[in-house]
Amino acid sequence: MSDGNCELLVQVLHAHGGLDRWHRFNTVRASIVTGGSLWGLKGLTQDSDPREMTVWLHEQRASVMPFGAPDKRTAYTPDRIAIETTSGQVVAERASPRASFNGHGETTPWDSLQRAYFNGYALWSYLTMPFLFTWPGVRVQELAPWEEGAETWRRLRVHFPESVATHSVVQDFYFAEDFLLRRHDYELDVSAGLPAAQYVSDYIEAEGLRMPGKRRAYRRDEQGRAIEAQLLVSIDISQLRYA
Repeated sequence: MSDGNCELLVQVLHAHGGLDRWHRFNTVRASIVTGGSLWGLKGLTQDSDPREMTVWLHEQRASVMPFGAPDKRTAYTPDRIAIETTSGQVVAERASPRASFNGHGETTPWDSLQRAYFNGYALWSYLTMPFLFTWPGVRVQELAPWEEGAETWRRLRVHFPESVATHSVVQDFYFAEDFLLRRHDYELDVSAGLPAAQYVSDYIEAEGLRMPGKRRAYRRDEQGRAIEAQLLVSIDISQLRYA
């Protein structure tokens, strides 16, 4: 269900600022700093320089700059990824970018367009959740609660349609007593289904909307626990600007 019939989803949307407020805006810009071991697994290097991420809230579209050079940026949609100059000249592009990951293992190297695609769909997903759960074709169901340390977190399992480019078709989301997201589990389909548990914290409020400022994704073991020694991706988000 995605029409608000799930009581937990209603509470979650309200806690993050509410659908009415969300629909007032078309884009969000943010400063992002990324790290973690995934880039090395993919034969890439990742610096700690801040970049500006732009996400369109009601269509699957995103861009990050700079990308590879000060005058380069990405142009992401599910059906096309491109690297272009800041004046709009296309440097490289690929249609149907998801297909380029077919047959990949966990350590299969990524080229620059694959890296750009991953950045595009992942950050688009993160900066539109949980409001993305109300999109057409998205289904949610509440699972049994989860014990995390001394806390009990409620969980939503979200089923995404093929029309939404994201980590995997089925993903689990964990919410604390304040109904804010605390954890996000998924399989990284573009990397042989690598299982991940991503913890989120340090919420930022901008224009009355609340988004996590820190994301830390770890490899997930067979018991569903994060392996803290294996930090796959870290993302620090700041300077949220909705327009």
